[in-house]
Amino acid sequence: MMRHSTDFEFDDLQALFRFGHGKLTDTCFMLLDIADADAAKAWLGKAPISSATALDPPPETALQIAFSSAGLRVLGLRESILEGFSDEFITGMAGDEGRSRRLGDVGANAPEHWDWGGDPGRIPHVLLLLYAVKGGVEAWRNTIEAPPFSSAFWLLKVLPTRDIGAIEPFGFADGISQPKLDWRVRQGPDIHERDRYSNRLAPGEFVLGYPNEYGQYTPRPLIDPRQDPPALGLPDAADASSLKDFGRNGSYLVIRQLHQDVPGFWQFVDKAAGAVPEAREQLAAGMVGRQRDGSPLVPPADEKIPGIPVEDRNNHFTYEGDPAGHRCPVGAHIRRANPRTGDFPAGVTGIFSRLIQMFGFGQRRQDEDLIASARFHRLLRRGRTYGPVLPPEDAVKPDAPADERGLQFIVLVANISRQFEFVQNAWLMSSTFGGVQGEQDPLLGNREPLRNGDATEHFNRPDPAGPLRKSCRLPQFVTVRGGGYFFMPGLRALRYIAASTMAERDGTV
Repeated sequence: MMRHSTDFEFDDLQALFRFGHGKLTDTCFMLLDIADADAAKAWLGKAPISSATALDPPPETALQIAFSSAGLRVLGLRESILEGFSDEFITGMAGDEGRSRRLGDVGANAPEHWDWGGDPGRIPHVLLLLYAVKGGVEAWRNTIEAPPFSSAFWLLKVLPTRDIGAIEPFGFADGISQPKLDWRVRQGPDIHERDRYSNRLAPGEFVLGYPNEYGQYTPRPLIDPRQDPPALGLPDAADASSLKDFGRNGSYLVIRQLHQDVPGFWQFVDKAAGAVPEAREQLAAGMVGRQRDGSPLVPPADEKIPGIPVEDRNNHFTYEGDPAGHRCPVGAHIRRANPRTGDFPAGVTGIFSRLIQMFGFGQRRQDEDLIASARFHRLLRRGRTYGPVLPPEDAVKPDAPADERGLQFIVLVANISRQFEFVQNAWLMSSTFGGVQGEQDPLLGNREPLRNGDATEHFNRPDPAGPLRKSCRLPQFVTVRGGGYFFMPGLRALRYIAASTMAERDGTV
């Protein structure tokens, strides 16, 4: 196979970061516990983990792996190394009542109702992701599960996945808006180049061991090789040259199994629209922020937006020209998930206007300072759908089949708190996002009232030609069925885990 050279360490990066494996349509996501640590390390030492090196022709299978903090502990990783991970990763998605509340995991979403991952004491040790061309995943799984796999791991659960094409279960085009990683660091160091929204982001926003959008290195486990000789095989820490970087080329993997009530969504929208097909489509598009074919409700911009090719029409826009949400409601799902803001509100140019804004003067709208700059809170999505397709035209029927359908939501981030948890709490679950009142995300909201009793079950669409169009008593359309925080290591970190002995980990040799 021909290899394409690059300056970035793609050979140490798991392939999911770079490629997403979209052309490998068959998948098998496995939750495992480690039955025998030595056997697991022996398997890891030979496992065909896919790297991000480009191959020609592209491979027909891929294997990726990630570990929970409990899994790394069972593999013998020293506590001093584990302490270098974030508190969110160590505690876990369901390990703290306050975190569950901030994430919206209350009521029907509460971890106690999850199918997996809800018991903080029983977090799966390993998430194994298998990908293959159509019809090839069963044979690929059989290959992977050959000895010593069977003696190394216990299979806890196979998460459902199913390829339904380029849409998500509600029927809308998906995967359109993804950040572009600036692998070659082409974006200049001048922070004012990023005052406006840009889709090109520093690799350190998603991959540990590199500068992030703040120009800083995200904390991660660093190892002194004088105290841990096997760490000599790890890369040097860019910000501490005497130490070895266990986290470099790794990332946190957040996974949530989200059940989507497709009949419930379309039947509610149909009833609210008076069973008029055109009105039904308009309301559904307003809730999502796009038409079903992926067209944004805000017209694509004429000017060039850094990092977004001109030909990418469905991703070439911001909300600067639609501050009141007349085209795309402020509370729409994609507007909440990525408000496409820059570091300053629209119209702020030059040093004086920046200073005025920084000191809080000259605001033209009360919501100008409420939505943080999007570049610090982006997510690299790598999820897959599950369940059979149910077209909206069939979902509105009273006898629509209520099969299990949804999304294995997966994102890769370098900072769980600043990225995933911020977006989930401050943007998706917030009832005051962008100045809206009494609303959560129209798709993902749990509809639970606030502590003061205020409702969160509304969705409003401003109309410049008339009164506000209100939709009330939205039911819950998406329910959390499981989730967890995992760490996806670089390949040298995997070799470090596999090659070391328990004695070395305990510091006894």
